Amino acid sequence: MEKKPLYHFMPGTMTWSFGTPGCNFKCANRQNWAISQMGQDKSIPLATPEAIVRNAMNTGCSSISCTYTEPTIFAEYALDVMQLARQTGLRNIWISNGYLSPLCLKTVTPWLDAINVGLQSMDDAFYRRVCGARLDPVLDSLRLIQESGMHLEITTLVIPGHSSDPAMLERLAGFIAHDLGTGVPWHIIPFYPEISWKMQDTPPTPAESIEQAFEIGRKAGLSFIYAGNAHSDTFCDQCSARLVGRKASPFGDYRIERFDTGGRCPVCHAPSPMRD
Repeated sequence: MEKKPLYHFMPGTMTWSFGTPGCNFKCANRQNWAISQMGQDKSIPLATPEAIVRNAMNTGCSSISCTYTEPTIFAEYALDVMQLARQTGLRNIWISNGYLSPLCLKTVTPWLDAINVGLQSMDDAFYRRVCGARLDPVLDSLRLIQESGMHLEITTLVIPGHSSDPAMLERLAGFIAHDLGTGVPWHIIPFYPEISWKMQDTPPTPAESIEQAFEIGRKAGLSFIYAGNAHSDTFCDQCSARLVGRKASPFGDYRIERFDTGGRCPVCHAPSPMRD
């Protein structure tokens, strides 16, 4: 689950991930561009919703994630999977860019348990230049998602010279705090040019920029900010006791240790933010 990334939703559990080719964004920074920017290819086999749910159950997964590419473009297919998954007790997850219509969001919300939305910038010019899209629909979707009560986490990719400006990150963290809530987890991740689509000449994100973004989030009042291995554990927002410990392995896996018991902090007994 931590790879999605979702840190407050069923931590440490396995999720069955699937997606389809294509995307409604044209992100120059995209790392899985070979899939998201793929044209029509009839040689790609179609897995039935029944097969996806069966595979998830047979491998011991607790949930199914629509990911790799934007779930909005295969929303009808995803909905068929989610409805079947719900009947078997599996949870449903989307990893999304947030660029979806209110009608689409209203349709999938009853079947969706958790979502991570990539909020890449607070500058509309960035969205138009880098993503071929607009900012306001993403912000509108985030507000509607939060109002729905669905579990929400935010991810921001810090790209040097494009989405690393401290003033912009202050606006972004402020938006999360004021419009969505200080308890919404914010994941800050670095940019790697060698795996990007069209931004190989952009330098990688220095560790100092990630740490600076972390401090900006703290000043904005966000309670749960995750930024690399140095800031991967979850602490109680009341007494600072460790609730979840996370250690990444060289193979990209996570070792998860839970300290919250009965849905509460082990020290001050405040409610844990984890949703199981």
